[in-house]
Amino acid sequence: TLMTLDEKVGQLMMAMSWEFYDRNGDDCHTTPAFEKAMTGMPLGSTYALMRADPWIKKTLTTGLNPKLALQLSNDMQLWIRKNTRLGIPLMIAEECPHGMMSIGTTVLPTAMGRASTFNKNLEFQLGKMTADHAWAQGAHMALGPTVDIALDPRWSRMEEGYGEDPVLTAKMGGSYAAGIESDGRMIAVMKHLAAYGATEGGHHGGTTHVGQRELLAQLSLPFKQAHLGGVMTAYNDIDGIPCTAHSWLIQKILRNTWHFDGLVISDLFAVDGLKNTRVAANDEEAAALALKSGVDIDLAANCYRQLPKALEDGLVSQADIDRAVKNVLVWKFKLGLFDQDYKDKTRPLDLKSAEELNLHAARESVVMLKNENQTLPLSKEVKRIAVIGPNADNVYNMLGDYTAQQADGSVVTVLQAIRNKMPNCQVEYVKGCAIRDTNDVDIPAAVAAAQKADVVIVAVGGSSARDFRSDYNNSGVDENAAANVRDMDSGEGYDRSTLSLLGKQETLLQAITATGKPVVTILIQGRPLDVSSATFDAIPAILCAWYPGSQGGNALADIIFGDYSPSGRLPVSYPRSVGQLPVYYNTVNPRRDYTDGTVQPLYPFGYGLSFTTFDYSDLKINNLNNEGDSVRVSFTLKNTGNYSGDEVVQLYLRNEHAAVALPERQLIDFQKIFLMKNESKTITFTLSREDLGWMDGEGKIHTEDKEFTLMLGASSQDIRLEQKISLP
Repeated sequence: TLMTLDEKVGQLMMAMSWEFYDRNGDDCHTTPAFEKAMTGMPLGSTYALMRADPWIKKTLTTGLNPKLALQLSNDMQLWIRKNTRLGIPLMIAEECPHGMMSIGTTVLPTAMGRASTFNKNLEFQLGKMTADHAWAQGAHMALGPTVDIALDPRWSRMEEGYGEDPVLTAKMGGSYAAGIESDGRMIAVMKHLAAYGATEGGHHGGTTHVGQRELLAQLSLPFKQAHLGGVMTAYNDIDGIPCTAHSWLIQKILRNTWHFDGLVISDLFAVDGLKNTRVAANDEEAAALALKSGVDIDLAANCYRQLPKALEDGLVSQADIDRAVKNVLVWKFKLGLFDQDYKDKTRPLDLKSAEELNLHAARESVVMLKNENQTLPLSKEVKRIAVIGPNADNVYNMLGDYTAQQADGSVVTVLQAIRNKMPNCQVEYVKGCAIRDTNDVDIPAAVAAAQKADVVIVAVGGSSARDFRSDYNNSGVDENAAANVRDMDSGEGYDRSTLSLLGKQETLLQAITATGKPVVTILIQGRPLDVSSATFDAIPAILCAWYPGSQGGNALADIIFGDYSPSGRLPVSYPRSVGQLPVYYNTVNPRRDYTDGTVQPLYPFGYGLSFTTFDYSDLKINNLNNEGDSVRVSFTLKNTGNYSGDEVVQLYLRNEHAAVALPERQLIDFQKIFLMKNESKTITFTLSREDLGWMDGEGKIHTEDKEFTLMLGASSQDIRLEQKISLP
């Protein structure tokens, strides 16, 4: 009641804020743009104050380092307290999908890589570390994790999520979010609600055709299982209803059925996007639709400026506005924003511990797809190594999209790591070709280097590295990507019609394999790329690293030379061709082969090789009470190989009779277990009746079914133990 209408509406706007400051050396100060934004309709929150990348044209010298970021954010809060009528503090939101997207912080493997770890505890620690970095700079809201279930690898943003499986995504994304929120001083914003990764043709922000039950049980499951402070809406529409105006999904399901009590935020310019789909004629109608559908905050702070007029015209009610304002203020109080004095000039930022944790994550993220004749690990006695390929010594191709500019020496490439690990070995590097640019080619030099070497390491794949030459639209998408040759083939807005290696990469690989030298190929990529050709058949060892982050080179060198046994497992089914799509594993019925080829993926969900082997035995399944409300599954796991290492134990479920058609097998839990050579351990899973249940089209869980098959294995196709059970 103390607030004017303009003050209330201001709390519902999150503005892009990199123009709110100027930096000159070590001097940083607010600009008139900031003061203007806090006048009349004072902003409630800001977006990407600390971001520095080609889209916003902030660099290492013009953007904010951690010390300046905290100083500036405190100065802004103090200015607001002194110069606005109510002194309501800002909520500062920053991108945090794989670490915080700011200068001087740790760049983690992208979520596809972290999904490959199948390590929930590690993911929690990474979320906490990310929150520590954001809080140390004055932020309160982490935009991440991304939990879009990606059913089509042609989609440009596949790298940002945890793969194709709803349970893996829910558990890993939920762990990252829980880590972010563990100290109670940061909000995690899970994105994007919903079905963004299942659009037709893999088109960014396109249309999703999906049944209501599948929408909730498969594509939205992570939002049900996570208890967190924020959710972001998606750009796509579902059966003609834009997600940012989907009141049934936001209000009825998310809030009323799944009891979400956090903030709902639009994606950047997603409220404006309601005009593009022609469900709103203008900014006023777009604002009214989004607000009444349950969107609390307009990320862009554009359309919600028209809410006073929408109230005057009867498109929204005062209660609609007050509901959203209350949500925002409640979370500001929960975070303690009103209690801070904003005078502290230092907060701890432990980068050394962060990079140690990052190296651990990078090692676990690498998936060994192929290792014929025990090519890996390589002997440390090797004398000559040729390191070749567009991703062998490219800093930004290690990192993926949503990455800030990096200081020299902060990222370890494959070439650097091999040289560091093998100081007495002659290591020759030749790029050979680019990712896409066919003018940047020198294959003869690469062949000459390979011919002189004892072994060749070739790093190919993709790139999500943004380019300062590109022209970006307001949402950060390069609209001229098709007309101008860039090396990007992945990252937001870079959808693909094929999955083949682009440019001259396949030609480079053919020439290298023709030398007859042992070849290790590293795929650094944002999506599964086609490796089904005869060229790859001739390569004995293949590692999939996704985008492994700033410690990715060290992690790969550790695996290549046997200092770490690979433990990553695929979070997506790896297709043989685009013609197979979709190829995800958890279908209702097993697919039939095509007339002209197999339906089986090249590598199945959950697949990954190790330097050692594991044996599964002695399966026991027990009801823990007479009502069958919980079930204990135990078995013995033994390391039977010659290396110590990790096994990813995967527990799958088939419901033998239900009222709806359910997947023939569905992951329900997993554990990552480290065993020494010859060590055995009893592994136990405890399942609730809800774990065995299924979700209906209204978001409710049914648990009355009684007949199930439980399957334990090393991948979705490598089932080692299984047993049918009957519950009371």
